[in-house]
Amino acid sequence: MNGNMTYGRLPTASADHFHHLDAHVVATKALLTTVDNIQDTIEAQGMMCALGSAGFGKTMSVNSALRKLAPDITYRLELRSGPTPRDIRHGLFKALGLPGDPPTRPIEFDRLLKETLSDTFRVLVCDEAQWMGRSSFEYWRHLFDDRDTKIAVIFAGGDGCYKVLKREPMLASRIFIWQKFTRMSENEVVATLPAFHSLWCGVSPNTILGIDRAAAHGNFRNWTTITKHMCNGMNKMKLTEINDDLVRWVYSKLGGM
Repeated sequence: MNGNMTYGRLPTASADHFHHLDAHVVATKALLTTVDNIQDTIEAQGMMCALGSAGFGKTMSVNSALRKLAPDITYRLELRSGPTPRDIRHGLFKALGLPGDPPTRPIEFDRLLKETLSDTFRVLVCDEAQWMGRSSFEYWRHLFDDRDTKIAVIFAGGDGCYKVLKREPMLASRIFIWQKFTRMSENEVVATLPAFHSLWCGVSPNTILGIDRAAAHGNFRNWTTITKHMCNGMNKMKLTEINDDLVRWVYSKLGGM
């Protein structure tokens, strides 16, 4: 989690950009779908799972949608390394800004969290949800199923969270919306890149497609890395436009080429 943000709250829009790239949030098909899905999840006070491989824009889309829809009532956790229900309890305690020391007994801790989550409606976001196992997802269900809590829960994670949830019908049946993030199509890449960063304005579609096929593969995070290298290379080489030498130089920075 970004160390410059208040723990548990949404990061600023600038923090969404990988490598701190000075770029724009683009209304891609995935982002527009995320806005619609999160709106429906909030209205239903339901649970949503945004899933897909790394670099397809899950976290950025969820954060951007929530900044538009529910910035003041969203509380965000980012969990790592096989979190347990205890980790989730303490993460919620910190994210919600509860006073004093955390309770030492689970039954007291759960009572405190349920009372807090019953006083007003909140959106809880669990990022990197692929790290969770069955017991952790069950704990979220425990909070969600309480008759007094007023919450919508959004999981964002890799394909691992889908596999865990689908193995447990009691958990999977609670998910109101499943949203699968996939790579951008070539047409969307060509349309998106110039709006994403000024570097790509005026660059031929064939050049963009060649880079996508060779290195980016419709992955937004890959494109962010490539754009950062392109900007650095243009400064080093004193270039005003992209050429073949620059493209080869960027490829030399990327693994697997």
